[in-house]
Amino acid sequence: VQLVESGGGLVQPGGSLRLSCLASETIFSGYWMGWYRQAPGKERELVARIRSGRDPDYGDSVQGRFTISRDNAKKTVYLRMSSLKPEDTAVYYCNVRGDGNNVWGKGTLVTVSS
Repeated sequence: VQLVESGGGLVQPGGSLRLSCLASETIFSGYWMGWYRQAPGKERELVARIRSGRDPDYGDSVQGRFTISRDNAKKTVYLRMSSLKPEDTAVYYCNVRGDGNNVWGKGTLVTVSS
């Protein structure tokens, strides 16, 4: 499976952005689909992930500001980001994980700056 992210860009603090990740094939609903991010000089961290039968998981720093959703028919996972802060600046990676599979997209850059 291949994952292609889109929707990144430059946004002002307090603004919103929606990321999309399109998978090249149908992803089993029981697999995790999610978003991770990596800022310069920092380790990659979980932003949010989602799978059927479970509440989504969110990183502590984005809880209440970001919302993850998934459309299995469209093979797409979304990340709605609101109240963006400069510290949200990072490359955002899409990820699919399950049954020993662990696939990453190439990432999309989000820059929060005035």
